Amino acid sequence: MLRSRLHRLLTTPLQLTRRGVLYGALVLLVLLFVPLIVASSRWLHASRVDLTTDKLYTLTPGTLHIVDTLQRPLRLTLYFSEHATRDLPQLRSYEQRVREMLQEMVARSHGHIRLQIIDPVPYSDDEASAEGNGLTAANGGSNGERVFFGLAGSAMSGGLESEGTDDRVPEKTLAIAFFDPAREAFLEYDIAKLLYELNQTSKPPIGVISSLPVAGNPMLSEQPWTVLQQLGQLFDVKTLDSSTLRKVDDSIKVLLLIHPKRLPPDAQYAIDQYVLRGGHLAVFVDPDAELDTSPYGPDSITFPDHGSDLPRLFKAWGVSYDPHKVVLDRARALQIELAGSSLNHPAMLDLGAQELNRNDVVTASLQRINVSTTGYFDLAADARTRLVPLLQSSAEAEVVATQRVLDASSDPTTLLQDYKPDNAHYVLAARLRGTFESAFPERAGVAGHRAKSAPNAEVILVADTDLLSDRLWVEPQTILGQTMMRIFANNGDFVTNLVDNLSGSSALLSIRGRSTSQRPFTRVQALRNVADQKFLQKEQELEQELADTRRRLDELQPAKGGHASTATAEQRREIEQFRQRQLAINKELRDVQHQLNAEIDALGLRLKFINIVLVPALVVLLGLLYGWRRTRYSRQRR
Repeated sequence: MLRSRLHRLLTTPLQLTRRGVLYGALVLLVLLFVPLIVASSRWLHASRVDLTTDKLYTLTPGTLHIVDTLQRPLRLTLYFSEHATRDLPQLRSYEQRVREMLQEMVARSHGHIRLQIIDPVPYSDDEASAEGNGLTAANGGSNGERVFFGLAGSAMSGGLESEGTDDRVPEKTLAIAFFDPAREAFLEYDIAKLLYELNQTSKPPIGVISSLPVAGNPMLSEQPWTVLQQLGQLFDVKTLDSSTLRKVDDSIKVLLLIHPKRLPPDAQYAIDQYVLRGGHLAVFVDPDAELDTSPYGPDSITFPDHGSDLPRLFKAWGVSYDPHKVVLDRARALQIELAGSSLNHPAMLDLGAQELNRNDVVTASLQRINVSTTGYFDLAADARTRLVPLLQSSAEAEVVATQRVLDASSDPTTLLQDYKPDNAHYVLAARLRGTFESAFPERAGVAGHRAKSAPNAEVILVADTDLLSDRLWVEPQTILGQTMMRIFANNGDFVTNLVDNLSGSSALLSIRGRSTSQRPFTRVQALRNVADQKFLQKEQELEQELADTRRRLDELQPAKGGHASTATAEQRREIEQFRQRQLAINKELRDVQHQLNAEIDALGLRLKFINIVLVPALVVLLGLLYGWRRTRYSRQRR
C-alpha cells in the first residue's frame, strides 16, 4: 500500500496554485537576498543614493559649504508632538521629511552637529523647554492638545576642538518657531540659515544711508523707526554720512540706500564700486515720500520735492524709473479713515498674497504688505540685466502723475474719476540681476576702479519708502499698563527677510526654493482622465439614444386611435430595444471602470516590483561587484 501511494504521488502531475507559487517565490527571495544583504552590508553602509526625481534629499552646494565650514559645535533639538499629531497624517509625513533632511546634514557634518528629537508632552519639562527656546505651539491636535513642531539650535562654547566635553554651555540659541508645511519649498533654506547664524560669532554689520529720519533724533527724544529697531536686534546697524562718503567698506554686509536725494557724486561712485565689488545693495526710492520733511527742492517752486531717484546708477544698470509717476490700483486700494469717514485710497495699496512672489524666500511666507504713493520699475530697451518681481500691482492698476495724487490729498476719491486700468502688473519691488557696468567710466584711472561686476550680481529695488514707516504696518497699544506694538502688516518682516537674505554668505544666497515632497500621482491621474473621457462619451451616447427613443414614442402616439394594438406592440419593441441597449451601455461603463482599476493595479504592481525586488537586487549586485573589485585589488597589491 505504501509503495502504491508513493508511486501515485510521483506519477501524479503537481497541481500548483497561484498562492503556492507566490509563497514559493517569497521564500526563494528571502533565501536569496538575506545572505546577499548581510554579506554586502559592510561595503554599502556609508553609501547614500538619492533616487527621487527632484533630488529632495540631496543637499545643495550652498548648504554643503555651510555645513563643511562650521567653526563651532552645534546642538539641534527637533521638538515634535508625536502623541498630539496621531490624527494629523500630513503633519506627521512632513515631520519625517524635516527629520530626514536634518539627519542628512548631521551625517555630512562629521560630528559637528548633534541632533536630538523630543516629544514635548503636555505639562512636562520638555514642553517648558520648547517654549523657553522660542517655539510656537499650534492648536488643533488630538483631544485639543497643543502641537509643537519646531527646531531649536544652540552654538556651544569651546570650539570644535573641545566638542567631546560635557561641560560646555550654549553661547547662542536660535529657533525655527514652527515648520509650516506650506513653506516646504524653503525647508532647506530655513535650516541652512539657522546653521549659518549659529556659526556667526558676532552680528553682521549693515550700513544705512538715508535722507529720512529712520534713525530717530536723540536730541528731540525721537525713537528710531520700528523697522530699524528690529534690524538692530539681528545686525550691527551703522549709519553712513553721504556727504563725507568716499568708499563703502567691504565689511558692510548689506547697504540700505533709503530715499537718495541729491547724493554727492563721490557717494554715488562709492555705491557704484561697492556693488561692482560684490556688495549687496537695497535701494528704496519714492515718487512721494510722505515723511520727507525737506521743504522745497531746487527745481520746485510751488510744491515740496518729496521724490527721490538714482538716475545715473539706474541708467548704467538698465533700469527705467520715473520719479514723477505713481501707481494707482483700485483693486488693492487700502481702506483708511479720513475726516471721520472710511474710504478706499487707490494710491495706498494693500498688497496681498497674489501680489507677492511666492517663489522667493523674501516674500514666500508673507501675507500682506502696505505701500503708499509707490512708483514702479521696468527695464530699459538696451538693458543687459533682468528683473525678478517681489511686489507688483494687480492688473487693475493705472499710472498717473505724482502731482495728481498730491492735488487729491484732501479727497482721494477723485482719483477714481475717469479711471482707466492699464491691464498690466507693475513691478513695485524686484531683484535686479545680471552683469552691472560702472556708471563712472571717466574714473577708470582711479586706483582700484572696477569697470564691471561679476556675472549674476544682484541689487534689490523698492519703489516706495513709506512702507518703512510705522503707520503702514504697526501701531502702539496699551495692554495691562504696558505699551506694545500691534503688527497689522508684514512690512517689517519684508525688510528683515530682505536684509537677512542679502547678508548671508554666497552659499546661503545660492539656496533657492526646492520642490515639495508631496508629488501627485500623475500617471494614475492620466489614466483616470482617459477613463473619464470614455465615461463622458458613453453618457452622451446614452442621452442621445434616450432622446431619440422619446421622439420615436411621441411619433407613435397619434397611431393609438386607429391601430392601438400595433402601436402598442411597436412601442413595446422600441422600449425593449432601448432597455437592452441601456443595459449594454451600462455594462460597457462598468468594463471601462474595471479596465481603469486593472491598469492602476498593474501600475501599482510594477512599482512594488521595482521598489521591493528590482532596486534591492541592483543595490546588492552593485555592492557585490564593488566588494569583489576591492577584494581583487587588495589581493593584487599583496
